[in-house]
Amino acid sequence: MAETPSTMAPLGMKAAHFRLPDVVTGRTVSLDDCKSAPALLVMFICNHCPYVKHVREHLAQLVREYQARGVAVVGISSNDVTQFPADGPEGMKEEARTVGYTFPYLYDKDQEVAKQYRAACTPDFFVFDKNRQLVYRGQMDDSRPSSGRPVTGKDLRAALNAVLAGRSVPANQKPSLGCNIKWKEKNAPAYAALATK
Repeated sequence: MAETPSTMAPLGMKAAHFRLPDVVTGRTVSLDDCKSAPALLVMFICNHCPYVKHVREHLAQLVREYQARGVAVVGISSNDVTQFPADGPEGMKEEARTVGYTFPYLYDKDQEVAKQYRAACTPDFFVFDKNRQLVYRGQMDDSRPSSGRPVTGKDLRAALNAVLAGRSVPANQKPSLGCNIKWKEKNAPAYAALATK
């Protein structure tokens, strides 16, 4: 299967504003809803991607642990549903219930939020500190489908632990690898061509 890496957006980047529908609750969720949290985790995921399927149970558990510690978490699906109907709101809602996602699962229909965050693949992870500056972007851990390595979430956990402890997150970070975001025709950002290999 083709692998697409994270674009590795510049550290220090401010969290871009979003205002998107949560497919589970029907309410609109925005960046402002997360303003009091000590850290913010923004994840670009989808339903059909084998890379997301590979980590989803552990991801659901990891998120529950860090939500209990005050971290704000949102999952965003930006795929073009004309290409992948299973990634649409109904499929997202069912996926959230099946896997046990406790975070808002947001639908980025026009793909503008994915562009603002420079998201390239699923899964793609972005951690912001209390000032909403980017301190981590990249992989959850070294595990991939068929890699034989266990899913631990160690890279993402280390970043979140550092932020919560008030420590700096090391800048030596590894990109995530996954399926490319399925851009709408003539909607793909310039970085998409550079990210796909």
